[in-house]
Amino acid sequence: MRVLKRLTLICLLLVLLLPLAAYLALRASLPQLDGEFTVSAITAPVSIERDAYGVPVVTAQNRVDLAYATGFVHGQDRFFQMDLSRRRAAGELAELFGAVALPLDRRNRFHRFRNRARAAIADLVHSESELLSAYAAGVNAGLTSLDARPFEYLLLRARPQAWQAEDSLLVGYSMFLELNDDLAERDRQRGRAHRVLPRPLFDFLYPHGSDWDAPLEGPPVSVRSVPTATEVGEFLDDHKPVKRQRVALPDVDIPGSNNWAVAGWLTDSGRAIVANDMHLPITAPGVFYRARLRVVGDRPLDLTGVTLPGVPMLIAGSNGSIAWANTNSYGDWTDAVLLQPGEAADSYLTAAGSRRFTTYLETIHVRDGGSEELRIRETIWGPVLEGNDEALIAVNWLAHKPGALNFRGLDLETATTAEVALGIANRMGMPPQNFVVGDASGNIGWTIAGRVPARADYDASLPADWSERAGWSGWLRAADYPRIVNPQSGRIWTANTRVVADAALARIGDGGYDLGARAGQIRDALLAKERFTIRDMLDIQLDDRALFLARWQARLLATLDDAMLADDPQLREYRRLVENWGARAAVESVGYRLVRDFRSRVRDRVFDMLMQPVRARFGAQTPLRMSNQFEAPLWSLINEQPAHLLGAQYPSWDALLRAAIREALDAYRDEFDGPLTKRNWGERNTVQIRHPLSAAVPALSRWLDMPRDALPGDSNMPRVQGPGFGASERFAVAPGDEAHGYLHMPAGQSGHPLSPYYRRGHDDWVRGRASPFLPGAAAHTLVLRPQSAD
Repeated sequence: MRVLKRLTLICLLLVLLLPLAAYLALRASLPQLDGEFTVSAITAPVSIERDAYGVPVVTAQNRVDLAYATGFVHGQDRFFQMDLSRRRAAGELAELFGAVALPLDRRNRFHRFRNRARAAIADLVHSESELLSAYAAGVNAGLTSLDARPFEYLLLRARPQAWQAEDSLLVGYSMFLELNDDLAERDRQRGRAHRVLPRPLFDFLYPHGSDWDAPLEGPPVSVRSVPTATEVGEFLDDHKPVKRQRVALPDVDIPGSNNWAVAGWLTDSGRAIVANDMHLPITAPGVFYRARLRVVGDRPLDLTGVTLPGVPMLIAGSNGSIAWANTNSYGDWTDAVLLQPGEAADSYLTAAGSRRFTTYLETIHVRDGGSEELRIRETIWGPVLEGNDEALIAVNWLAHKPGALNFRGLDLETATTAEVALGIANRMGMPPQNFVVGDASGNIGWTIAGRVPARADYDASLPADWSERAGWSGWLRAADYPRIVNPQSGRIWTANTRVVADAALARIGDGGYDLGARAGQIRDALLAKERFTIRDMLDIQLDDRALFLARWQARLLATLDDAMLADDPQLREYRRLVENWGARAAVESVGYRLVRDFRSRVRDRVFDMLMQPVRARFGAQTPLRMSNQFEAPLWSLINEQPAHLLGAQYPSWDALLRAAIREALDAYRDEFDGPLTKRNWGERNTVQIRHPLSAAVPALSRWLDMPRDALPGDSNMPRVQGPGFGASERFAVAPGDEAHGYLHMPAGQSGHPLSPYYRRGHDDWVRGRASPFLPGAAAHTLVLRPQSAD
């Protein structure tokens, strides 16, 4: 009996002590924020002050020590995030997560980015490689300063691997994967439609613009007329309807990003104002890391904005003289190259004759599962997509090219004018961005930041045969980059859509740039005012007016005529909600959700109907790409209602519209409980910002994830917001007047859920409150001291 009591007591103690031990182990991986560390790789003391949000002010005596200290705070706060970023690009996630990560590793190892990073680092100029080495040493020092490995590795029962200088390039390649079409899917999917559709119909369905265009230069693209029955023939009648598939359409209604600038002659201070909200998939912790980076030695610097964990530089922000911001350009940076068989086995044709494929064997190590070998064949243009039954295709992607990635962006730190910054942007190696800059003297400008290929004259939007003449011939000269400086309006705006026209557009290409509705809404808001304050910028960033869908609301109401509503109380309630939609993507609006859903269902039905012959040839599940400009032909079709472009499954175009309404009502009835009045936009647009381990350990999701907030906003309006994506940061600043700027981000500075800074500041992002651009007073101070020479 006594033994039993002792065993019971021991069991109770274990039940109590094991969670306590786990908690203490997790707390041990929190970073030290006060005191001192002696380190060996700096030449003078460096201070790291963190404010009430955990935002660091890093002050060093020289730029190399600053890079080291930047790495130190990144390593303290975000190492696991950085590790995932480098592993994703290198195709090395299975080493950490096991076989579940193999599909993604296979896809990304295809690019052999670890090898490319090693080659690229050898080509960097000395000042760049020196900073990367110092940064890597700082990351590892920050990691080892923790009393325990980051908590994620405790959960995974793994140990972190040291950071290497080449890993910073892998982080850059990871952003290429995020922002570019890495497998030329757009070209290949459009190519299938091109091979089947009558050419007039293809050109109609795949325009390069519309009346929604809002470029900085040039007019909107004229909308093509609906092809005639003579031009199309008995196109749809020749094919039986293929069962409609609700397939993902990744190139439509993309989330995108916004940036703009107003010139100094429109502000009271005479300084330009630059605004930026880059929209990306969001996890916890967030994509970016706020920081103020200062050098107080002979070559002073004072940089404030957002950094990317894994990289020792400011991505967007201000240096006191200039402020700069980015949006993804969606230029055409990837081509599908049709390969022709060479004279010998395992060879292909080029303009210089036959060449043998170069074969690489890549080993993917799998945790607890041995390894897997991947065979990759490469051409002079890029790696070969194997198993493609349509044709043998090589992927020619800017990210594969030597020189596509560099760290010339560091030169922005000392730029003093917008003109100088534009020249730097054209020499930078990065996923090409719409680069907007403003300076303290009031000047503003736009250009493409990143390398731009020099192209031959061919249709780069479709797979092309380069066996007689290569499509790319090196890099565009900086002098040939498109630029806009101090436009007469005093305003510059970009929103992932077409910015320029004619020859300038031809140099950039169409890589799936966005419909111009969002850009036009920003443009009109900027043109509606003659004087600007920084607060005005946030008002535009938070603009959730549904201007794009206004005509769809009217079209929906016209479809809901008396005949359709007769003896149907559910439809009458539906119409009442649509009438009172509020014209905003507001959380409480049911009508907004109904209008948006109607447009999406009509769009998908029309696209599927017109693609029936393509699916008949290539298979019902074949991925097909809808143009981002599809709104133009779609609107023409549902209004002109051409009988020769209506599939046999619909007796009339009005029947198609009514079928979309009925489908929506059936879905709401079958998928949800409660009346239609409960189906507001907030229910659909509830943000889910999750930690990468949350899905694997659901019991920890409340601890790891951000709160699930219903938020306003949507695509095709400035406040871009969805359940899994949104503004990765929002800021506006006048260079030299940073004290009046604002900057907030989703999630918090820290990557550790036990840190007070894991969620601090997140609510400002949710509510759209203007957090200060500059960090506040120091709440913690940590000093890094150099190891004495003796």
